[in-house]
Amino acid sequence: MINTDEVIADLDKRRKLGTAFEDILQAAVHGLHELDERFHWTGIYELFPDNVLRLGPFIGAPTDHVFIGVGRGVCGTAVAERRNINVPDVRLVSNYLACSTETRSELVILIRRGEKIYAQIDIDSHQVAAFDEGAVVQVQRVADWLASLYDSRERIGRAP
Repeated sequence: MINTDEVIADLDKRRKLGTAFEDILQAAVHGLHELDERFHWTGIYELFPDNVLRLGPFIGAPTDHVFIGVGRGVCGTAVAERRNINVPDVRLVSNYLACSTETRSELVILIRRGEKIYAQIDIDSHQVAAFDEGAVVQVQRVADWLASLYDSRERIGRAP
């Protein structure tokens, strides 16, 4: 297992070396996935101007949910309501978009700077209530780091 400080240090190093944006996102997903053995599917969905979330890098089983409209499912609801969502048991959520029959809990943390939402980190677990406060804080730290990356990219005119 690695810790959040190690993930962020690796991302900082890659950024300073001029690593491509997409490669940094892939490294972030890999680092996040390694934070906790309860993380069974980890990915980033980027928000595009047409109000559609598009799947970026991920680790885990393939999903049919490559595009998700704002307001649809847990991921789309998080953007529509402009808040992070921690679902202890997805079987109790009426608009849950099932990626795997094994998924029992889901965590969605927005990658945002102020009111601007760039993307989100989506993590699924096969365990009920897998995302305790410690897990949420760890993922939020990485999301905040990524928000600064998106923000600097947008300032030079390369927003998704």
